[in-house]
Amino acid sequence: MSYVLAGLAAAYAVLLVWVFAFQERMVYHPSRDMDLTPAARGWAFDDIRLTAADGVELNAWVLPVEGARGWILFCHGNAGNISHRLETLDIFRGLNLSVLIFDYRGYGLSQGRPSEEGTYRDAAAAWQYLTGTCGVDPREVVIWGRSLGGAVAAQLAAGKPCAGLILESSFADIRTLGARLYPYLPIRLISRYRYPTAQNASRALCPVMIIHSPEDDLIAYSHAEDIFEAAPEPKRLLTIRGDHNGGFLLSGEVYTQAVDAFVTDVLGENP
Repeated sequence: MSYVLAGLAAAYAVLLVWVFAFQERMVYHPSRDMDLTPAARGWAFDDIRLTAADGVELNAWVLPVEGARGWILFCHGNAGNISHRLETLDIFRGLNLSVLIFDYRGYGLSQGRPSEEGTYRDAAAAWQYLTGTCGVDPREVVIWGRSLGGAVAAQLAAGKPCAGLILESSFADIRTLGARLYPYLPIRLISRYRYPTAQNASRALCPVMIIHSPEDDLIAYSHAEDIFEAAPEPKRLLTIRGDHNGGFLLSGEVYTQAVDAFVTDVLGENP
């Protein structure tokens, strides 16, 4: 019996070492394959390169809309790349919003390998390009993050005078999420990642919108409630339906009309 217990303990120790060493593979699921570009939809866009503070070059798209009421700086989730977000870009265009969407390091055509600090630097580079190089007024920019991108967006928006912050299908912090997904592992002790979305959202200087589905099969609705509780006023919580990846599409007009109302409040009426 003691040999069996010793063997199980050794196997568990090996598992912990593996999880600690290869956490990156559990958090990030990038794709290098670029499936489509906005040209496939007939949209005008600029394919640009950004440079993060540590010198890593990033790929991004700028999609201007004539007569737009403002800008979305979009931080996508942990899988794929910007070429898999055309349905989201279509929604933004329908709301008469110009967009800057970028790939984190290690995603798509961006250099490097992803990391928590790296994703923060990448978002900062996108912000600097939009508000610095392009000269867009920060008060005309809504920072929007979906899933993992919500954590990146919250960190970027903390303390910035942007027009608004939208956090969609995101977690309050990644350690709490990991503890639920892997209850047999001491995630809070061994995780090298924090991504404290709720904590950073509490530092927002702008109106905040939280979007989440109770049917989310990856990130529990309680995370949205925790982020909402932490966020300062003015804030609103939109409850949608559907799973983690498709809720924004399944919810249809409920989703787009609520987002349109928020954008109207922070950017003004659609011209």
